[in-house]
Amino acid sequence: MDRLVNTVRPYAWGSTTAIPELLGVAPTGEPQAEMWMGAHPGAPSLTGRGPLDELIAADPVRELGPAAVEKFGPRLPFLFKVLAAGAPLSLQVHPDLDQARAGFAAEEAAGIPLDDPRRNYKDANHKPELICALTPFHGLCGFRDPAEAADAMDALGVDSLKPYVDLLHAHPEEAALREVFTALLTADRADLARTVAEAAHAAARLGGAHAPYAGIAHHYPSDPGVLAAMLLNPVTLQPGEAMFLGAGVPHAYLDGLGVEIMANSDNVLRCGLTPKHVDVPELLRVVRFEPGDPDILRPEASASGEEVYDTPIDEFRLSRFVRAEGAAPTDVTAATPQIVLAVAGRPRVGGEALAPGESVFVPAGETTELSGTGTVFRATVIA
Repeated sequence: MDRLVNTVRPYAWGSTTAIPELLGVAPTGEPQAEMWMGAHPGAPSLTGRGPLDELIAADPVRELGPAAVEKFGPRLPFLFKVLAAGAPLSLQVHPDLDQARAGFAAEEAAGIPLDDPRRNYKDANHKPELICALTPFHGLCGFRDPAEAADAMDALGVDSLKPYVDLLHAHPEEAALREVFTALLTADRADLARTVAEAAHAAARLGGAHAPYAGIAHHYPSDPGVLAAMLLNPVTLQPGEAMFLGAGVPHAYLDGLGVEIMANSDNVLRCGLTPKHVDVPELLRVVRFEPGDPDILRPEASASGEEVYDTPIDEFRLSRFVRAEGAAPTDVTAATPQIVLAVAGRPRVGGEALAPGESVFVPAGETTELSGTGTVFRATVIA
């Protein structure tokens, strides 16, 4: 078992206080957005034996187990994070596996460097992800019913939004969403800036369900993503609730602290709320214009006390243990690799007592039990 030293990424949208509060340290005054746990080459966790990615590369079967290596190759197939949003993240979608492979191959063939800001595909993998709230967590996920989106826009009383309102009442629904989404992202940005400003002012005046759009516009004035956000379902996760994000689903995180787990990929296609590259034709090829309510996941408890967040993919499996005082130890030995993160109390993993925010990597097959009092999240794979 290896205690992990993890990198905190200082992205501009990060909270200045949430991760320090979890770790019990003083804020630095700088944004702290994501704490990465895993073997991603961009910021691998450190162990007493060296960087985790190098340990796995040196002996993948020992660290990951033969079943995981056979199914996913000689690398840890997930990236585990603590995510702290103090401002909205970009409105984005992720490709499915076939789209990622084709897009990566095309950009490689075109000779676009991996660090080129125009690059869409940094690897040939998909990026399904799961966010689980540690505090009330606000976001946007998937297209809402177009009639609801039309009502939200119409309530603002902005004349220049009326053509979009009319389009959203057209049928079929998927075509209506595609037409409005495309129109917003392809409109002249200077021409649309006044509409965004008027919509933001009206949203601030109305408050209530419209207040988040004023907040988004505060961070991204004149960005068409402010209006595109009105096409999506607003979501609030309570602590312990989670949301799975599959391929093609537009989403954005607005604020809150959570644990996030994803396939080990960096493929993001941005729709708005960002100064970064937006490739509209490629984006429209990947986005799924399917209206519907987002699925809020609540963990399913087993006899062992493990609460599992059920998802339709195998690259990761997230579960939670909430251990009461005096609870008997729980055997968590597995034939697959594990990262265990403490978020409350002072639980013990094997012989290691973990404070909130501390984590360990458990190689495949290593005998391990949980004891003590507190809450931990367990990340592994299905192999």
